[in-house]
Amino acid sequence: MGYALIYNLKHAITKLCGFPPVADQTSPTAVTQRKPRAASGIRLNIAAWTVVLLLGIIAWFDVAVAQTATGLEGAALVEALRKGGYNIYFRHAATDWSRNDQVSKEGDWTSCDPSKMRQLSEAGRQTATAVGESMRSLQIPIGQVFASPYCRTVETARKMNLGPVETTTDIMNLRVAEYFGGTSAIAESARRRLAVIPQAGTNTVLVAHGNVLVTATDVYPQEAEAIVFRPADNGTSNYIARIPPQEWVRLATEYGDR
Repeated sequence: MGYALIYNLKHAITKLCGFPPVADQTSPTAVTQRKPRAASGIRLNIAAWTVVLLLGIIAWFDVAVAQTATGLEGAALVEALRKGGYNIYFRHAATDWSRNDQVSKEGDWTSCDPSKMRQLSEAGRQTATAVGESMRSLQIPIGQVFASPYCRTVETARKMNLGPVETTTDIMNLRVAEYFGGTSAIAESARRRLAVIPQAGTNTVLVAHGNVLVTATDVYPQEAEAIVFRPADNGTSNYIARIPPQEWVRLATEYGDR
């Protein structure tokens, strides 16, 4: 079952039953703690419990695939990134899921007002900072840093402190796809971005959203997780590795500056 199907299924059933957003359903523990929206005080019916079970199975699938994904790892991954030539796609760091995005017109997504748009949580800010510190400790050369115009993606990129941040709508959140030609158009522009060869001897960092990447490549990152791609000569890109935030810290501890 592909990640795109997993994402769409999670989105549909969580919206139907009033659960928190899809990205908040990332572990079996989190799923079992969620409660659907109350309806006149009536307890969960059989259908709702079925949804809970489905979410548990889906969350387990997410974890299982992440743990068994093939690609470079450890010292080999670090050495490859030090040579450059890769596009490192980050989903923004952890956010405050008690807030919802309020987009009523073009440009609303740039707001850093938490009453209007979902922003990074304090834990997310700390994670982004730690990831950036780990990458610098590993001496991974970064030539360019791009982020979607959302405040939470730009802030993630800036907290990582890997270089000047340039915004681009090529990797825009699919929730506002109607402003950018639709879902297919954004997915195609994201694929083109991932196929761009970085500046010689460097890597390019892209900070955006999970729904963009899963639609464009069938790979679904968790918050603050990096997915590494290698541009190919034929104008496409190849999946290389996925690096959760805690793995960056581990790699820096083992292979970074001492």
